[in-house]
Amino acid sequence: MKEQTSAFIAVIGRPNVGKSTLMNRMLGQKIAIVSDKPQTTRTRIMGILTKGEAQFVFMDTPGFHKPRNALGQIMMKAVGTGLSEVDAALLVVDAAPKFAVEGERLPKAELELVSELARRKLPAVLAINKIDLLPQKDALLSMIAAYQKAYDFDAVVPISAKDGDGLDRLLKEVGRYLKPSPHYFDDTDVTDQPDKQIVCELIREKLLRLLDQEIPHGIAVDLEQFYERDLENGEPILEVHATIYCEKESHKGIIIGKNGAMLKKIGALARADLEAFFGIKTNLQLWVKVKEDWRNRQGLIHTFGLD
Repeated sequence: MKEQTSAFIAVIGRPNVGKSTLMNRMLGQKIAIVSDKPQTTRTRIMGILTKGEAQFVFMDTPGFHKPRNALGQIMMKAVGTGLSEVDAALLVVDAAPKFAVEGERLPKAELELVSELARRKLPAVLAINKIDLLPQKDALLSMIAAYQKAYDFDAVVPISAKDGDGLDRLLKEVGRYLKPSPHYFDDTDVTDQPDKQIVCELIREKLLRLLDQEIPHGIAVDLEQFYERDLENGEPILEVHATIYCEKESHKGIIIGKNGAMLKKIGALARADLEAFFGIKTNLQLWVKVKEDWRNRQGLIHTFGLD
């Protein structure tokens, strides 16, 4: 009988480099929400991948950014905490030309993250993501050279989290950090997130996708009711009642939309994801309320489970 092994890997990077997409692709299931807006991930999300006797625990951290409010400070604290509790790090960077290296100098956000890896003397693998969007693949060579000079990465792997290209090799490379250990999670687990958090995040994802740039960052979702009941014909149904909180009355109107059209669209998309995730018919009810400046109010941040 083979010995069980495990590894805890922090997934780090600037906002919107594709960390959550990568996590979902590796796990083969959506556990982290995805949008084209930065700072989509607010808390540390744990993704669990068990392959035979090997168990990988990936910790998807919020994107590295300069905090502008109390919530932002908590998000950056989650990055530091994530790095202090792992065997290694997986630094994800964007291959897009706008994030190109200048000579041998890394972009500022990546330079700060590399400096943090060096300070902690943390083993790391570099994943250069979104190579499917790179017009000239030759540009990868200078990028790889610059990062390897800046830090002694154990491996550099070009990938496309969206298409799955390079992920087999990436998983093989992070496999070097596996060490003899009993599995910390059941082999069928894919995340440590409670159902409440998953529900709220799936709803928030639809808000991020459908609303203007300025509104989603001031939105939180709180689950009011979550229970299963039987219909008259005996068919089970999941009752989900949630409240969407925003910071301004004007934002409330935009979220609801004309004659409730936007809220209905948000609800329909979220309901489909909830039914796919939980495997049961779902009745989703949504309300919208205003809580001014909640991102600077510690009590509300705690209530929404973001600390």
